[in-house]
Formats: sequence, structure tokens, C-alpha cells
Amino acid sequence: MNAARTRAPELPLDLQWFNTSRPLSLEELRGRVVLLDFWTYCCINCMHVLSDLKYLEEKYADRLTVIGLHSPKFPNERVGAQVQKAINRYHIRHPVANDPRFQVWRSYAIKAWPSLLVIDPEGYVVGVMRGEGRRQQLDELIEKLLVDAEQKGLEPRGRLPLQTHSEERASMSFPGKVYATEHALYIADTGRNRILETYHDGTIRRIFGSNTAGFLDGNQQEAAFDSPQGMVRVEDFLFVADTGNHAIRRIELRDGEVETFAGTGQQGRYVGRYFDKPREAPLNSPWDLAYGRGVLYVAMAGQHQIWAYQLAKRTLEVLAGSGREDLVDGSLLTAALAQPSGLAMGDGRLYLADAETSAIRVIDLEQETLHTLVGQGLFEFGDLDGVGTAARLQHPLGVHLDTARNCLWIADTFNSKIKMISLNSKKVSSMGLSLSLNEPGGLHGVGDSLFVADTNHHRVIRIDLKKAEAEILDVHE
Repeated sequence: MNAARTRAPELPLDLQWFNTSRPLSLEELRGRVVLLDFWTYCCINCMHVLSDLKYLEEKYADRLTVIGLHSPKFPNERVGAQVQKAINRYHIRHPVANDPRFQVWRSYAIKAWPSLLVIDPEGYVVGVMRGEGRRQQLDELIEKLLVDAEQKGLEPRGRLPLQTHSEERASMSFPGKVYATEHALYIADTGRNRILETYHDGTIRRIFGSNTAGFLDGNQQEAAFDSPQGMVRVEDFLFVADTGNHAIRRIELRDGEVETFAGTGQQGRYVGRYFDKPREAPLNSPWDLAYGRGVLYVAMAGQHQIWAYQLAKRTLEVLAGSGREDLVDGSLLTAALAQPSGLAMGDGRLYLADAETSAIRVIDLEQETLHTLVGQGLFEFGDLDGVGTAARLQHPLGVHLDTARNCLWIADTFNSKIKMISLNSKKVSSMGLSLSLNEPGGLHGVGDSLFVADTNHHRVIRIDLKKAEAEILDVHE
């Protein structure tokens, strides 16, 4: 019987390891179930898997070892320092090995992100599961393998040499998005699960959120968010894409009360197209928001779609995207998007930062069509200025419409640059800055000031667009 089984190939010796004081081998993990998570940190589906892994790690703490095999899609993700940032941003505590040459990927014949491969306590491959939403299947399989191992008298060997590397203390933690008004700046302090309201000089006026991840309505100190991202202000309300809670929250700015506006707090997958009770609608990683003509637009990154909330009618519906991850232009519901993560509204058009296609897309709300300004597909990316689709971006997460200059400002996240697209010529050009950036996740401007969430540097910078000068905002109470 054992002759037909496949021994798990050993891990290469030259992988770069994180969250452990030394490289691990499968040989030393005999007696445990080993779960190899093939992931890349840009991928929304890979992000969704992490909560399942955490659940399984806690349930089977002494008998299960999870190893993240980071198999990078983008050039930026091959860099070990960037992988370490992602590990800290996502609060990953299990060992991770960076595999930029896809050695392990090929040895196990992996085909897609994410893939979860199970190795039994005797060191044999049991099987592989692709995609997210596999918690129950994995739970049942792991339990069965551990019962079998106990009957065979197999015991785990030793303890894992776990060792994490924390970020340096800063006033913010991985800020994701910013939103500016004439007199205020709102910052999604994503890593601390809170929203900061500051003056333009960075002085904090109010903090919304308890700093602890959770899903709780209430006053500004008691309310809880989970990895909030995009924001938009509509009159006296600040709407927040509460990404980790798969919800839209609303802050009443007059009294600081926080309430859930849409979503249940649980992730939804492959759901319907229309909801007349938005608080019962299962959302999927909303990442950014925009507003215009009475409609709140939602970049539903986990569903590869744009949704529209009619504020007067209190209804929520799919506006654009078939749900298939791709770059396809055309009519709104047949077009395809890939992890839309940034929105900007103006002149009857909705501009999108479509992260996984490294593209900037635009929806014509009158014609009900979607077309691409920059980008050519899921695996067409780079760092190249030029006109239209001749230019290249790398996983952009933010877009801002500057009507005064008739351009779009782009957070070209994985190139760690700010770029401009002229809406007249469609020319893409990089902005030269005296300050270096590290994966800027969002940007928004008012007047001649462009504010940028310099995510991996845990800071916000302000760019004077007249002088083309940048400064670090001193965010403090």
C-alpha cells in the first residue's frame, strides 16, 4: 500500500526563511501534519486563507505545522525585505520560506495561488486543495490524519524554532488609505485598526476605533474595525471600507458614533447581484470607496467587482464585473476586473486602480461601459512611462482625480512610485521625489496638496504639487 504513495519532496536548502531562527526540513517534522500554503502576498484569495490557517494552527497547535511557501507573482514580491513587511502586515506567525525561483512550486506541480498541500505525519503527500474557503475540508482531513498517526504511535519531534521580527514602533502601522477635505485629513491606520482624523499638518483631532481588531458599533473609543482601508466623506458622514470585517461602516462626524452600513461581518462569496437589505448583504473585502450623484461606489476587491449603494433607496447592487478575475473591457456586467483596490469619481466617470492586472480602468456611467487606460493583462506589468497601454505599472492600489490639472495621480504600489496620467494625452509619467516610498497604498489630494499613505514606512507624506516637493507629515496628538 505504501509503495503507491508519494513521499513529499524535501525543501531546498537555499530558501530564505522568516519567522524561524533556522531553515526547516520536512524530515524533522515527521510525526506532525504539515500544511504547505503556496501563496503570494499581493493575492486577495491568499489573504483570505490566512484566517483559516490561524484557526487550524490554534486548534492543532502541537500536531500541525503550517509553512508558507511564498511564490511571488510580481518582481517586487521576490525581495525578502518586502516579504518580511507583508508577514508583519498580515500578522503571520508560522514559518515562511520565500521561493522566488519557484523551486518548491515546481517540485509539487502546483498550478495556482493559493494552493494548500497536506503532508501526513509519515511524510507522504495526501493531496492539494486550490483556492480559498477550505477550512472545513482541511479541518476534517487533519483530524483524521492525526487519529491515524496516534493509532500508529507516531509522535512529533521536538519544538519548532520560531522567531518573529517586529516592526519598529511608529505613530502609525501600515496606513493603507488617506482622504483629504478642505480642513481635515482622514487616515486609515490599517495596522492599528483605527481611523485618524487630523489637521493637514498631521495633528490628530480624533481617533475612531479601539485599536483592537473587532466588529463593534458604538462611540469613537469603543467601536472596533478590522484592517480598514478606503474612506469617503459625504456631508457629515465618513464612510469606511472595513476590509477585514467585509463591511461598510459609517462614522457620524458630529458625535463620533460608528455604525455598520452594509455587510454582516462575514465574508461572502459568489453572491447575488441586488440587495434591498444592505446590512444582510455578504461583502467580500471592500477595499476603497467613492461617491457621486447619490451613489456610494465600492471596490469589492475580493469579488473582482464594483458595487453601488444607492443612498436614498438604501439598496446595494453589482455595478460592474462578471466576478471572473481578468482584464476584459465592454459592457459593465460582462467586463472583467482583477482585485480593484482604488477608486476616484468625477465627470460621470469612475476611475479604478485594478491591482492584479496592473491597470487603470474607467467606467463611463452614462454609457455603462468599462475600458482600460493603462494595462494589458494579469501578467503584463513593469515600470515604464509612456502613452496609454504602452506604459507599465506594478500592482497599483490607489488613484486620485485631479480636475485642476486634468490628470490622475496613481499610487504605483509595487514600484514604490507616484505616477501621473494626463487625461488629454493619456501619457504616463513618474514623479521625481526627494523622499523614497515603500509600497504606497493610497493617495488623495485637495488644492495643491497630495497626501500619500507610504504604507511600509508607516507614515503619510504631503506633496506640494506646485513646488514638486515632498515632506513627511508629523502625525501626533
